[in-house]
Amino acid sequence: MKNNKLILASIPLVLAIGVVGGIFLGKVFYNGQLSPQEEKMRTIMALIENEYVDDVSLDSIMEGTFSGLLSQLDPHSVYIPAEDLAAVTDELEGSFSGVGVSFQIISDTVNIIEIVPGGPAESVGLQPGDKILKANDVDLTGAAATTENVYRNLRGEKGSKVTLTIKRRNAKAPIAVAVTRGDVPQTSVDAKYMLSDEIGYVKVSKFARNTYQEFMNALQHLEAKGAKKFVIDLRGNSGGYLEQAVMMINEFLPPDRMIVYTKGKNPVNESYAISNGRGHYLNSEIVVMTDEFSASASEIFAGAIQDNDRGLVIGRRTFGKGLVQNQLPLNDSSAIRLTVARYYTPSGRSIQKEYKLGEGGKYDLDLSQRFAHGEFYSADSIKLDKTKEYSTTTGRPVYGGGGIMPDFFVPEDSTGITNYYISVSNGGMLRDYAYKMADQLRGKIPSNATKAQYLKALPSDEVLLQGFVDYAVTKGVPARWYYIRQSEDLILQQLKAVIARDVVGYNLFVELLNDNDNTVSRAVGALKNGESPVVIRPEK
Repeated sequence: MKNNKLILASIPLVLAIGVVGGIFLGKVFYNGQLSPQEEKMRTIMALIENEYVDDVSLDSIMEGTFSGLLSQLDPHSVYIPAEDLAAVTDELEGSFSGVGVSFQIISDTVNIIEIVPGGPAESVGLQPGDKILKANDVDLTGAAATTENVYRNLRGEKGSKVTLTIKRRNAKAPIAVAVTRGDVPQTSVDAKYMLSDEIGYVKVSKFARNTYQEFMNALQHLEAKGAKKFVIDLRGNSGGYLEQAVMMINEFLPPDRMIVYTKGKNPVNESYAISNGRGHYLNSEIVVMTDEFSASASEIFAGAIQDNDRGLVIGRRTFGKGLVQNQLPLNDSSAIRLTVARYYTPSGRSIQKEYKLGEGGKYDLDLSQRFAHGEFYSADSIKLDKTKEYSTTTGRPVYGGGGIMPDFFVPEDSTGITNYYISVSNGGMLRDYAYKMADQLRGKIPSNATKAQYLKALPSDEVLLQGFVDYAVTKGVPARWYYIRQSEDLILQQLKAVIARDVVGYNLFVELLNDNDNTVSRAVGALKNGESPVVIRPEK
């Protein structure tokens, strides 16, 4: 069968609003007759209200009951209170209403790190390096300088106003800046740049409402710079909207290839997606990079590329989340995310790792156990279930039952990790010192500086390192030069990257962190040496 458009046969979104929610909830709560369990719950609540020794909030008790009920299911079915729903949803919607700044809380002070292009803060002249002291009359310093408090006071209804009290470098007194809240675009493609003359790099941090368009814009930008091959970085990407991942995968596959399918108890939740062969990058060699934090839609992307022998997956085994959640609204503006189906890759494997109903705590410890077993450092430590062996289109063996195993394993790099580095890193000293340096360099380095221009403008490595070591001493970490020299390259790389993020932008931050990244190096080597599977050309 030949298709003129991508087939998305009832494919559910990872966070879709489920129409079946109303039917489901109606059957449970409004059928006109209570089950014995429902009658029991009503009796218990009445006894608490009438007989319990102290006055208590039944609403609060019920909120906890809902969370407890869903915790007896799989680890990804959850209750979302009404007050948390907007924040949870905003992250994937592509925009929210606020002032449009990225910030860090350093020394109990809210520091603006970046002004979001096109956001309200840009139009009123707020600058990186500004410190927010108040939002209207609400203090945002000291103990009040919490992420939750900042979000609560900076975000708000579109068109509403907030007056920020700002402390600006070189200004004699705080200044008041009135900002009208508006749409703040959120990006999900964090970085794009050239790794070589013909290899482009794209980092996708999540699959949000507008990720497909951002991804295509990034590929076209790199094409214009000469890219013919691509490294797609999904490390740390915990997923999001599945249909965005499906559209992205379709750009690389010939026609009539399975991308993903789902199976559930209710047929309405069973679906599949098949490529239409009209993608723009059918002949481009690609590598997908993954790690233990790549989950859900990221695993679907990697699995579809791997099962169709369309490219290589390089890095470490993914998280192992292959359950489909529908977000079902409740009548008080809260919601539940209920698992309604399982994902399957084209070869038929489930990527969901094992779990037992009601034992979410053990499930949450899985990554810690994988670390303890040495899996992050040795491929030999990875436990593959040989009873769940499947085959790609060319007959290569792949395994189900716990994430996507990469074609080429790259261990986590522990080079330069010493007790000294751990002390200054965990204590936030690297971040704090980098911010101090960024504050001094603002205005001296243009915001559009190239990597070469930026590095040339920095102090020498020895000056930068000595300045940081002296700073760490003031924070209680002695200068132990034997260990400092072992961690020197890592410390300098971290400092340069974080300073770049604050002065130039996130794209350069990622590029500098990738300079000595073993997974990136392995991906580039695979593409340069022709290790990627043979490009599958569309049928005539």
